[in-house]
Amino acid sequence: MGICISSASSEIHQADDGLENVMHVQETIVSHGIEKLGSLYSKEGSKGVNQDAAILHQGYGMEHGAFCGVFDGHGKNGHIVSKIVRNTLPSLLINQKNASAKMKTVRDHNNEKADDGLAPSEGFHKWKEACISAFKEMDKEIKLQGSLDCSCSGATAVVVLRQGDDLIIANLGDSRAVLGRINDQNGIMPVQLTTDLKPGVPGEAERIRKCNGRVLALKEEPHIHRVWLPHEDSPGLAMSRAFGDFILKNHGIISLPDISYHRVTSKDQFVVLASDGVWDVLSNKEVVSIISTADSELAAAKSVVEAATATWKRKFTSSKVDDCTVVCLFLQKRKQQSDFIF
Repeated sequence: MGICISSASSEIHQADDGLENVMHVQETIVSHGIEKLGSLYSKEGSKGVNQDAAILHQGYGMEHGAFCGVFDGHGKNGHIVSKIVRNTLPSLLINQKNASAKMKTVRDHNNEKADDGLAPSEGFHKWKEACISAFKEMDKEIKLQGSLDCSCSGATAVVVLRQGDDLIIANLGDSRAVLGRINDQNGIMPVQLTTDLKPGVPGEAERIRKCNGRVLALKEEPHIHRVWLPHEDSPGLAMSRAFGDFILKNHGIISLPDISYHRVTSKDQFVVLASDGVWDVLSNKEVVSIISTADSELAAAKSVVEAATATWKRKFTSSKVDDCTVVCLFLQKRKQQSDFIF
């Protein structure tokens, strides 16, 4: 049975689903009515120990702020790496943000645009710099774990910060963040906030090959591109960015996150983060539909995970089910199912 401890609030919260892989932190400053606007759930697949980890930290940075993260481990020690990242990255990020706030720098942001065409707020630029520094520091801390071999083990990360009406999205690897938005017909539509950073993405492949890494797919799985050492058929990493995986850090695998910005509007209902085990079998549209029709905010994440695992068993009868992890952050008070058109 997992318990969640907020170092800033001294309150102890039971993990929503009783699993040690997820952590729900609620600051004491979070006002009534905001506390339950989110849920998270993780389920072990059939490959062995659950290598996913997740966190939903409400009251992060400000009263109506939040930190959401899903971390998908891989390799022999991936389950350890994902938990180290979950437990360490939120504090690293806030520390970097506070440190950068004390420094005065000249920046040119003239060419940066949000996904709605508007210029991001100044707060976004500060968080962006903090994310870049924190992810770099996180990778260093993993490498300094003397008793932990991470030469061929690591973890991906997808993180969404909410600070008022600002959403800052940082992505490292092939997990994904999707926004659920009301469209003009009063239906719910998905808006993908991240790009799945896999070796088959042209820009990612180009960087890896420039560093003498090889990007090749195995004959038995021609649709999955993997990263290999220059002169050795290992390790065959199926993502292009990650924490850890130090054997490939000189061959194009980086820990620099892809960072983007979204300004929340009244049409934006929720953000969902999930590990690739979910997206491998469910579409963006299916996921936002499941969340919109869930019995409650607290049931939303579990509903997606259960649908994903059931789909795995139905679609891939001879394959092992992947770990599936979901975090849902509701941006508005949830509309009733009858209010939506599907």
